[in-house]
Amino acid sequence: MWFAFRLGPTTFGIFDAFPDENGRQEHLAGQVAAALMEKSAELLSSPPTIEKADIIASKLP
Repeated sequence: MWFAFRLGPTTFGIFDAFPDENGRQEHLAGQVAAALMEKSAELLSSPPTIEKADIIASKLP
């Protein structure tokens, strides 16, 4: 599951959610992350930052 969000007029982010740490690590080591890093200079104004966060509570429909 993923969410795209905007923090300001030119600041955007993507929040990915995974069932466990293995899923997160597989995603970060996978093709999507590699493609983003390869094209980041072309697509983004600055290199992307990847920060890990642990969800401690949630409420979804």
